[in-house]
This record gives sequence, structure tokens and C-alpha cells, in this order.
Amino acid sequence: MRLTQSMCTIVECAPGGDSPATARPRLVKIAVVGGSGVGKTALVVRFLTRRFIGDYERNAGNLYSRHIQVDGEMLAIQVQDTPGVQIHEHSLDCNEQLNRCIRWADALVIVFSITDYKSFELLSHLYHHVRQLHPGNMVPVVIVANKADLLHIKEVEPQQGLQLANMLGCTFYEVSVSENYNNVFNAFHLLCKEVNKQQITSTPERRRTSLIPRPKSPNMQDLKRRFKQALSAKVRTVTSV
Repeated sequence: MRLTQSMCTIVECAPGGDSPATARPRLVKIAVVGGSGVGKTALVVRFLTRRFIGDYERNAGNLYSRHIQVDGEMLAIQVQDTPGVQIHEHSLDCNEQLNRCIRWADALVIVFSITDYKSFELLSHLYHHVRQLHPGNMVPVVIVANKADLLHIKEVEPQQGLQLANMLGCTFYEVSVSENYNNVFNAFHLLCKEVNKQQITSTPERRRTSLIPRPKSPNMQDLKRRFKQALSAKVRTVTSV
């Protein structure tokens, strides 16, 4: 399945600002991954719309988009929701669709539920899988512990999530998608800032590499050959005269 085939677009622009087509904002791509039933879709929708919806159909891997301002700059945010991941025979059961989503992303949110210890056990496996698909350790990753309001059925202590995030070198957020928007927004906002900073830093390098001649397409080669033939014919004509 191609990422854009099941796109559901929710655009939010600053009042009086330029349209996305005119402003051409910098693009930030974020993938949200984690076990089944941890609240990935609810997290994404909460970030995009500020609303909480309790029930969702089975995750189809939707791609959502929104425009937000980060440090005074308008950014086009694309968020890729993904189906739940499971461990199969001590290894992650990741299909190629999920791997494509991870490779596509500029940043990732890894989600687990404090009410599901198995989803917590997935964290380190998912993190190392992300690093394998993104060599160089440049892709920002945030770990989110969801369902913080369900303390009466928790299976994971908040400190456990924080300790693991520190060990992996990730920022950690404990959130309740159903009750609080602020930490949900903060998690995505941090990733947007990190990716934007990386893109700004790499811009001069992109400009230098853009000066390197690209391989000629067959049409350009044919045009060049015809130009040489026409020039040679002109030279012969002048010589004969």
C-alpha cells in the first residue's frame, strides 16, 4: 500500500497567513509506531484536532497532515499512523509496509500503554529497529506513555518508561490522550523543532550538492546529439563555401 492512498487531510493554518501552496512550508514527516491498542490513532487525532474520540475502526495506516507554526515558521506536518506491532519468536513482526513508513519518516513517536506491559517490552525492540532502518542515529525519537489516567489498572510504572527512555537517549512524555492535550502537543512539537533544526542546518549542503551536474536523461542526450549534428552540418557548409 502506498502511503498516500489512504490519506485523510486536516489542515490548520494561522489566521491571515499565506496559503500552504503560496508559502511552501518546510515538510516534516512523523511516523507513530507501537503495539496494538496503545492509542496511536487517538494520539494522532488528539494532536491534529485537539479532540479525543474513544472508538476507532481497525487501523488502516492513514496519513494525516496539518500546518503549524514552530519558532515563527510555518511547517507542513505529515503524521503517518501505523498498525500495531507484535513480537513473534523474540523478534519484531514488522511487515514491509511498516518498514517503509519508518524509512519515510523524519522523526518517530514510539507509543506504549501503562496498562499493557507487553507494549512496554516492545519499546527497546522498536527503537533498535528504527536505528537499523535509519543508520547514523540522526532521526529524532520520542517515547510516549499513554493512558496515564488509568492508574487503577496500570502495569508499568512511569519511572520505568523514563528510565528506559534515558537509557535509549530519547525524550519521554507521559500522557493521557483522553484527558490532556498539552503533553501530546509537546511531544510532536519537540520532534518538529528537532527536524526543522536539522533541515535548516543541512540546507547549505543541499545547495552545494545541487550544483553537481545530474545524470543526463535520454531526452537530454538526444537533444545534445542533435545539436552537435546541426553544428557539424553548419561547419561543413561554411567550409564548403
